Amino acid sequence: MISNVVRWLAGASFLLAVTVGMALGQGGAGKVAPAPNGIVFYPDYPNWRVLAVSHREDNNSLRTILGNDVAIAAARAGNTNPWPDGSVLAKVSWKRVPLDAFPGAFVPGDFMQVEFMRKDKVKFAATLGWGFARWKGMDLVPYGKDASFAQECVACHTPVAQSDFVFTHPARLGGGGK
Repeated sequence: MISNVVRWLAGASFLLAVTVGMALGQGGAGKVAPAPNGIVFYPDYPNWRVLAVSHREDNNSLRTILGNDVAIAAARAGNTNPWPDGSVLAKVSWKRVPLDAFPGAFVPGDFMQVEFMRKDKVKFAATLGWGFARWKGMDLVPYGKDASFAQECVACHTPVAQSDFVFTHPARLGGGGK
């Protein structure tokens, strides 16, 4: 089981690097427009470390959740409730497709989107202490017509108030890793 998880994480990380590299190659890292609420795209996120993976059946997606150095340090120390200011989480999503060679297994298909949550309890007090942003498709088009799009994120994340409004549960690693 552990080896399958490690293989999936390695495969997802490789696909992440290829997908983002292709997207940035088309538009250029400096040309990705900020989100309507002013949050900028983090072009270095493919170099961040994996915090967790998830699967959503409602939209047939596979997701890899990455963290910047602040978020990784907090997760390893078990200090994620609340997450410290400066933490940034990136959720990268792909359509889920079956792996023909292994019935019941699924692999990432088409890239769907990347979302960021940036913790700053003062700056983002109106949105639960988090700045939310999303870029859709290979062209990394910012989501939302104006800054009010973040209220959709607030509504979605409110049910997990007890975990600092974060759905992600950082994966525990074997061999003494946290």
